[in-house]
Amino acid sequence: MIQLYNTLTRRKDELKPLDGETVRFYTCGLTVYSQPHIGNWVGYIYWDVLVRLLRWQDIPVVRTQNITDVGHLTSDDDNGEDKIEKGARREGKTAWDVAERYISIANHEAYDVLKLIKPDYLVRATDYIQQQIDFAKGLDEKGFLYKIDGDGMYFDTSLLKDYGKLARLDVAGLEAGARVSVEGKRNITDFAVWKFSPKDAKRDMEWDSPWGVGFPGWHLECSTIARETLGDSIDIHAGGIDHIPVHHTNEIAQSESLTGKQFSQIWLHNNHIKVDGRKMSKSLGNVITLEDIISRGFSPMAFKLAILSKHYQTEGNFTWEILEAAQARLNHWRDYAVLRHQTHDTLEDDDDKDEQDDSVSLLAGRQALVEKLNDDLDTPGALALIDEVFSKLDHTPLDKIHRQSLVQFIDEIDEILGLDLAESTPDITDDLKMFIIQRRQARTEKNWEESDRIRDELLQAGVAVRDTPSGSVWTWK
Repeated sequence: MIQLYNTLTRRKDELKPLDGETVRFYTCGLTVYSQPHIGNWVGYIYWDVLVRLLRWQDIPVVRTQNITDVGHLTSDDDNGEDKIEKGARREGKTAWDVAERYISIANHEAYDVLKLIKPDYLVRATDYIQQQIDFAKGLDEKGFLYKIDGDGMYFDTSLLKDYGKLARLDVAGLEAGARVSVEGKRNITDFAVWKFSPKDAKRDMEWDSPWGVGFPGWHLECSTIARETLGDSIDIHAGGIDHIPVHHTNEIAQSESLTGKQFSQIWLHNNHIKVDGRKMSKSLGNVITLEDIISRGFSPMAFKLAILSKHYQTEGNFTWEILEAAQARLNHWRDYAVLRHQTHDTLEDDDDKDEQDDSVSLLAGRQALVEKLNDDLDTPGALALIDEVFSKLDHTPLDKIHRQSLVQFIDEIDEILGLDLAESTPDITDDLKMFIIQRRQARTEKNWEESDRIRDELLQAGVAVRDTPSGSVWTWK
């Protein structure tokens, strides 16, 4: 039973698929106007674990993630410039070229570098323009939209008694003495569903509509794409905490006004990450990318471990010291993972070990790991549990390790947390194994010079050997 903290209800709710079988999951995607930084990847790392956890327990998941390549303005109050158009001006390219470039970079970092599972539907906003127009037409026909000449079509939030329920907004308090940023807005909380193109300039991205040439408001794409790919009502909608008061609140308003149904059962929101205790910004010069991390010799998997060491609802902090600690933890886990190549590998042998009081099996850790994560995606607890389970192998002779349970535990970690422990710890070659045997013989004969020579050759090959009372144990350097 999976319990998740639901922003809508302010409590942990049990995840029960609406159709009794498949979880329909929507995630707000990146706005592709610049190079992603590490803060952009935080939520996707957590939601990737959630998808993996569900599938590990044979719960089908259909997941959609949008790509915002139009309509996201530099201000949440429907003022300012389109971020893609701004990026185009900065780089001297078209908005289409800028979007294409950063979509390619984002996809590479997400699916090749971080090894996240690709959503079933990865949809560009510009590929669903007609569907967004149709969605807005439905709202207009129901009387929810009004026109502001020279600006766009706006949603009248005063028509909804429960507007702002997700963020628990004090709408009356917001209205009192507030300055309306867009002239002609009836209420401060009203938002653009369709924006008109400037009369004196042609945008790279603009389309004809029943109301005039323009482009969709930022919130419209998520409501439309979710509906088109997952249906009127979904099970989970996820995003950052900054989406709660405006973006997600407005998605709910327009989706539920059109369909008359609850948009999402559960709303999940991840907190953000700071750098050295400060918000990332170009002006502070503290924007860090995955490229920066890799160029310093760190594994992207160590970055994932650093993120997962904090709960998704807790504000994180990035320092190079924290990343070093995560890398050390990852290396330590890899040292345990290579033990599967050095212990007996027959089922009969493992069956015998089941009868031995001094043998070590990790079977109990597998279910305990799932139980930790089923409790509101408790990743810090899960990592601590893995440390504890692996520590059972400390000082354990190789012939007393239950190999099958070790392999299964590693597989479970990789499948649920996506850390590639198995892939990053292959077996060594037969030639290197022969070197280890020769070194062992040299030590038996007390030929320390030969033993040291072989040790140095192994180190040059990237293999370190540790001598224990039960024999030599190798690890990747």
